[in-house]
Amino acid sequence: MCFHFIFFLLSGSTKKSTPEVWWRGPGTEEKMHGFTGNAVNTYKGPSHPQATIYILRLRAKQQNTRATVYLHEGRGHSGAFPLLPADPRVHTVGVGMTSVSLSWAPSASLTGLPETQKSYGYCVLANSQRNHPSLCAAQVSAGKKKEQKREKHKEDRRRVAAWPILKEWWWQQWDSDPEPQSPPSSPADEYPGIQCACQGTESVCTVSELLPDTRYYFDVFVMDRLNGTSAAYEGTFARTHEEAQAAVVALREGELRWVTFGDGGPGSEQFFSFRPRGWQQQSGLLTLQSCGGGEKVTVTVSGEGQVLTSQAVGGDLVHIWLQGSTSYLVRLEREGSTANPVLPGGPTASVKIQASSAYHRTEVPSLPSTLQIKSFNRLRGCNTVTLAWMGTEERSLYCVYRRALGEREAEAGGASALTAPCLGPESRSDTERVLCKYFQELNPRRAVTTAVIGGLEPGTAYVFDVYLMRRWGIPIMYASKMVKTRREC
Repeated sequence: MCFHFIFFLLSGSTKKSTPEVWWRGPGTEEKMHGFTGNAVNTYKGPSHPQATIYILRLRAKQQNTRATVYLHEGRGHSGAFPLLPADPRVHTVGVGMTSVSLSWAPSASLTGLPETQKSYGYCVLANSQRNHPSLCAAQVSAGKKKEQKREKHKEDRRRVAAWPILKEWWWQQWDSDPEPQSPPSSPADEYPGIQCACQGTESVCTVSELLPDTRYYFDVFVMDRLNGTSAAYEGTFARTHEEAQAAVVALREGELRWVTFGDGGPGSEQFFSFRPRGWQQQSGLLTLQSCGGGEKVTVTVSGEGQVLTSQAVGGDLVHIWLQGSTSYLVRLEREGSTANPVLPGGPTASVKIQASSAYHRTEVPSLPSTLQIKSFNRLRGCNTVTLAWMGTEERSLYCVYRRALGEREAEAGGASALTAPCLGPESRSDTERVLCKYFQELNPRRAVTTAVIGGLEPGTAYVFDVYLMRRWGIPIMYASKMVKTRREC
């Protein structure tokens, strides 16, 4: 919206009274004031004794242009427009992620009238484009945005800066001639559902439901509902705070980390990053194991902004081959409990995670065909037992741990005597480790290794655990095996 505003005066005398006659008649025309733009413009001039008539010319440069003209004779304030304070600026007093708090000096039109005679109020408008010098300019801008929203429909609803504090009522009133009316009993009665738009006589406001990390412009208008006029404060702008980013923890090479989720309800998540070592190195191995019983944990791995894989993590080891990116983002999300709920505030799920660079590997390391440990009854003595387990075709280190059971624990047997699956060798005492050996067999069917465990007490029950110690990934724990030595030999 833009128009030319030119004020002329015509001097001379004529006895004719119709515009057609004096326009053709003799006289001189003198330019008094000119203005081009779309803001509010006020002209105050002295009286001219020789002037016969004053001429106001308006010329629009754009279609659908509106101009409202008010004329006042005499000295002093006309009273048609609300008064602005000595400091007409809008001040920002607080900025949040989705809200901005504003304040401004009160208008003398509100402070100078009795409470019962007040027909004034404030209106606060927000947008993401510019400040508006008048409510008329804001009206045109809002109309354009409304038309754009109709075209884009609902798909871009969140991307377009909304005018949640505008109401159709305003534009309907300004599209027609204002009619005198009594002020409403409360702003909420006249503008239901509007947040901080027309908030009566309060000179503070918090505009909410804004988008994070977005620059907004705020305009405040003092309204005269009786005359249908308004005056604009000097607007301000502010950028809302960006959303809190989830902390990303860097996984160090070969580091074994326990990830524990608190009782925060479904949707709890944690983020980790891993960058394989070496020049132009892009391969790595991610190993995970859930230790939360009935908890469901999902791992999602992304590289170069693309999701590479997403899968559930259970009690069995999960191996994820990392390839094709220089860095990886790992997201662990707890979906919710399916069994054994815990008290509020306690841990509800835990996951073991380890990432290693795979310098010369091309695939996930091979696993044993079975994780069962076998003992031989005919080779069982009073002080020794013989154990056997399956290995792999890769050269790896196998470590055996033992733990003596008491009489009651031995008699009970069952799951209570077995070692927890997530209890790795790092949590075992060195006194429990009885031996470590390397083993390799290229034929997987023949990859069986044995160990004779000595130094045992006669008639004593022991729990034996075997761990496959690898350069990559979490150590693999075999199923615990309980064996009792002979009492007499």
